[in-house]
Amino acid sequence: MSIVTVQLGQCGNQIGHEMFSALCSDIRGTHGLCSKKENESYQDSCKERFFCEEESGVPVARAVLVDMEPKAISQTLSMAASSGHWKYHSHSHFCQKQGSGNNWANGYSVHGPRHKEAIMNLVQKEAEKCDRLGGFLTIMSMAGGTGSGLGAFVTQCLRDAFPTSFILNHVIWPYGTGEVIVQNYNSVLTLSHLYHSSDALLVHENDVIHKICARLMNIKQISFRDVNQVIAHQLGSVFQPTHTAGGGSGYSRNPLGDLLEPLVPHPEFRMLGLRNIPQMPESSLAFSTFSWPGLIKHLRQILIANAQMEEGIDWQVRPPHPGSSISSTNKPLHFNTSIANLVILRGKDVHSVDLGSFQDPSLYTSWLNPQDTFNAWKTPRAFNKYEKSASLVSNSQFLLKPLDSIVGKAWNMFASKAYLHQYTKFGIQEEDFLDCFTTLEQVISSYTNL
Repeated sequence: MSIVTVQLGQCGNQIGHEMFSALCSDIRGTHGLCSKKENESYQDSCKERFFCEEESGVPVARAVLVDMEPKAISQTLSMAASSGHWKYHSHSHFCQKQGSGNNWANGYSVHGPRHKEAIMNLVQKEAEKCDRLGGFLTIMSMAGGTGSGLGAFVTQCLRDAFPTSFILNHVIWPYGTGEVIVQNYNSVLTLSHLYHSSDALLVHENDVIHKICARLMNIKQISFRDVNQVIAHQLGSVFQPTHTAGGGSGYSRNPLGDLLEPLVPHPEFRMLGLRNIPQMPESSLAFSTFSWPGLIKHLRQILIANAQMEEGIDWQVRPPHPGSSISSTNKPLHFNTSIANLVILRGKDVHSVDLGSFQDPSLYTSWLNPQDTFNAWKTPRAFNKYEKSASLVSNSQFLLKPLDSIVGKAWNMFASKAYLHQYTKFGIQEEDFLDCFTTLEQVISSYTNL
């Protein structure tokens, strides 16, 4: 099944471009470390998901590019075309001249309704090119105006137009120190609206990725492109083809459904976090060896200690003892309770890996059957030059602190009515804000009480 990617705003278009580049360089690579037959079926499966072939033989991304100013899109289109390995379709983008001025209400209430027909026509055309449509991946930031406001509007339109398709919103969480003075307002409005129309939100935090660039990638002057390439690598580590449990010998045919059905068992819990190990500069790969037990041990501790990467994990955090009927208030400090987890393993000897440590019922909330809480996908095909790599997609308390913090900051501004006039002039009233706060307070409370 194919996934149509909708890239929204400057951030969404830049990350989308890096993601397609990462997917393409991975399938072109000769570092597969697996049989020729396995490699070919992997390449075919990836192409069916993310690209359609043109007569010229150059794969064309199944994507729609949307922005309210032309600069990011024209750069993205020309960078893809000049790579020579893949490109965007020449008619699958929509841009305007005026931008959204970092104002969510402008993107949602003005640009959204005004350009709805043009944007949805492009999406419809892309969807019709798929033999079988598996769903939509939208890529957007929460801080600005177009990605967030127009992104929330387009997601609602997708939900109305394709009621049975899966919709996964990939959302970039802004830097805590702030790029935009009203980013907390924009974020609260975006998250609460997406919660009503999306199947799940897969979140990357800029601060976390920045730390990975500095500490693991050893990059001295970190650019947005560096950050985006790490995000793209992590997305590829989830979306490239794998064998799902019980999926027979072929690659998973329904990537979004296979991801979302086990990870989002209840509509109150839609926040997914992503961790990927190992991550290092390409120049270090030749000098590094990894064992599966070591990788799995680190990944599990990243999960239970809510660590951001494999460096600086708190090894003191332990799950609560099974059978101890403790309430959520006196859980071990810093322990991260999960609803559901998915581990994805890629590389050699992958089928001999023991994942029993992730099936420990004490890691999970008590209201789900233990057998429903954990899934594993595997493929002997290595990813992006890493001989062995593991990814974790987790529906857990990973995002509780950042969510609580962003809602708190937005509420403090709202209480003093700061900048509200910029939103009310586009029709977003105080009661709309209050509805959004209510939605997110409920989400915070649900995750807190796991």
